Amino acid sequence: MTLSRLVFCLIFSSLPCAYAQDKVDYQDQQKLHDIAAQVSADNIENHITTLVNFGTRHTLSETQSDTRGIGAARRWIKAEFDKISAQCGGCLQVYFQSGTISGEKRIPDATEVVSVIAIQRGQTDPGRYVIMSGDIDSRVSDVMNSTSDSPGANDNASGIAGTLEAARVLSKYQFNGSIVYAALAGEEQGLFGGKILAEHAKQSGWRIKAVLNNDMIGNIEGINGVIDNTSARIFAEGTRQTETQDEARTRRFTGGEVDSPSRNLARYIDWMADRYIPNLDTMVIYRLDRFARGGHHRPFNDLGYPGVRIMETNENYNRQHQDLRTENGIKFGDTIDGVNFAYAAKLTALNAVSLAGMAWAPTPPANVEIKGAVQPSTTLSWQMASPEQAPDLAGYKIYWRYTDAPQWQFSRYVGKVSEFTLENVVIDNYFFGVSSVNKEGFESPVVFPGAAGAFGE
Repeated sequence: MTLSRLVFCLIFSSLPCAYAQDKVDYQDQQKLHDIAAQVSADNIENHITTLVNFGTRHTLSETQSDTRGIGAARRWIKAEFDKISAQCGGCLQVYFQSGTISGEKRIPDATEVVSVIAIQRGQTDPGRYVIMSGDIDSRVSDVMNSTSDSPGANDNASGIAGTLEAARVLSKYQFNGSIVYAALAGEEQGLFGGKILAEHAKQSGWRIKAVLNNDMIGNIEGINGVIDNTSARIFAEGTRQTETQDEARTRRFTGGEVDSPSRNLARYIDWMADRYIPNLDTMVIYRLDRFARGGHHRPFNDLGYPGVRIMETNENYNRQHQDLRTENGIKFGDTIDGVNFAYAAKLTALNAVSLAGMAWAPTPPANVEIKGAVQPSTTLSWQMASPEQAPDLAGYKIYWRYTDAPQWQFSRYVGKVSEFTLENVVIDNYFFGVSSVNKEGFESPVVFPGAAGAFGE
């Protein structure tokens, strides 16, 4: 709240200034500090080094060799997940997931696109999923060149290394919801690994609440000359792709353009950075991805799931999708000397605490509704989670903010109820949402009312 608004309210308003008393209240979680501290930059460096040493990881590259190509890379990734699972008593279900693609511009001939999936099942709500992903494949200047060396150190060995390291750390804990660690293939050829996993999730009835796509999390030297290891970007689309005409008509009169589940997922991650990752500020970018470019969260967004892209702030295009060469004193190519391992660890820790926070929290509220037109107060209602789904549910928290504010500004814990009225808080002046809270104080992302903000059942 701005000082001028607060002063006006306190001096001139005859109504209670509810928002003056309800600044956002949050319970700090020591376990999340512990998780962030366990992420190892050395492990990430070792993983990136191994992936780079496969020479190329192009989707159409060698699959039989044990030392070169996409086949060797995916088998190594699976072996690493298997090691992590062995250390936690078999807590991960690790498997290859594949589909045959052909007739595409970048995959003209029949090619098996193989991803590596590791699932850490939740204890009380295993059908609810949060996903962290990175991309296995790499490329050079010619997207069809499958034989030249293509180290892909930052794009995207960094994302794979982060996913493996997050799995290592989080597998030491047990969560209420399930966590998926996905090494997705075929990204550079058309986001095929993500499409295969997203379709499988839909057909299998997965209740996906978050997809954290990590694509280039290791570069701190931008082509713009900026060197920055203290910020990161979170790309999040607005209106969901699956919105119907009736839903769009409702949204026109009630809002929600900046409160899609992906946007509120991004706000959740932004708060995690502020609270648990020292010296990291995240920028929530109100866009699906960078201009005219894409990433592996998009196939999930296409099916209506909440998903964001987490990445560095300042890209270096001399290191992206480039043949290895030096021209006019400029070195081109995505080599390992362009990766800052401490920075990649910082963004990995952000993923880890965000995944853990959501997986420990109860499922986000479903069927959130709001009313209060031409009234002095605002009433929100929602569907309470079942005792089987959320045995440690403590209650719910209502959030609100001014319509031009990027982040939630006020909150009120309302307990284990399915409806609550905020007296003297006028519906027209704010955006509202509801989160679920467990007995330890872990919270779900905030859910905006109506179809525009719904995280699903």
